[in-house]
Amino acid sequence: MTDSTANLEQAESWDGRRGDHWVRFADHYDALNQRLTAHLTHAAAVATSDRVLDVGCGCGLTTRIAARAAPTGSVVGVDLSAAMLREAERRARADGLGNARFAKADAQVHSFAAEEFDLAISRFGVMFFEDPAAAFSNIASALRPHGRLVFLCWQGRDQNEWVTATVSAAFEHVPTPAPDPEGAPGPFSLAQPERIGQLLGDAGFEAVAISDIAEPVLMGDDADDAIEFWRGTGVARAVLADVDGETERRAIGAVHRALQAQGGPEGIWLGSAVWLVSATRG
Repeated sequence: MTDSTANLEQAESWDGRRGDHWVRFADHYDALNQRLTAHLTHAAAVATSDRVLDVGCGCGLTTRIAARAAPTGSVVGVDLSAAMLREAERRARADGLGNARFAKADAQVHSFAAEEFDLAISRFGVMFFEDPAAAFSNIASALRPHGRLVFLCWQGRDQNEWVTATVSAAFEHVPTPAPDPEGAPGPFSLAQPERIGQLLGDAGFEAVAISDIAEPVLMGDDADDAIEFWRGTGVARAVLADVDGETERRAIGAVHRALQAQGGPEGIWLGSAVWLVSATRG
């Protein structure tokens, strides 16, 4: 299943270097988000026969979790990254999950069958739409009446220590980049709960509930592990863009020292702040 793509810039990013990093570090990302994923899974409460849509499924952990919970149902994971979808399919086959399938699709414009799903979920996959109003409306149309939407999205950049502790160290050596335009696609585009409520209400959702979740995330087993992962993330690439090699080395060294200072016997855990959002299609 493929379709036209509205989010061309995001598609180019995710279906390239960004997606390749997620595949290489799939287990690292899942370990990083393990405590947050548990909140999503609990809130989603997938039923035995549910038909589930996983938006921005990445390498498919949440798709596989949903598939196990719905043995007589089905789960479709959609993403913009062909590399991540291949990895998701590989992992689902290895787990023997015949009720999980994956599609390269842009959830903003893909022609889902009307009322095809009982539940839509997403772990940090809904912040990258060029037109979030159109995207949430399209997702709503794919849900049966009274079908549910449950997703996680990041709160503001400054509320997330996993960002501030690393970039503040890097900024000792590199210039601070200009902030993204308000509402532009990116990890913090849904940081304002008022915007989330407005978007979902306009898309036809009711009973919108937004919960404040604060959990530490695992950056790595130690500073070497964490810095190898961090330097390929979107946050790091934005911070280190357009700097010379020597400046980049100094910045990475500063981030390494900052991470090392946070280390403990169970690894490097940094704070995060997340919105857990649930809503029902009217």
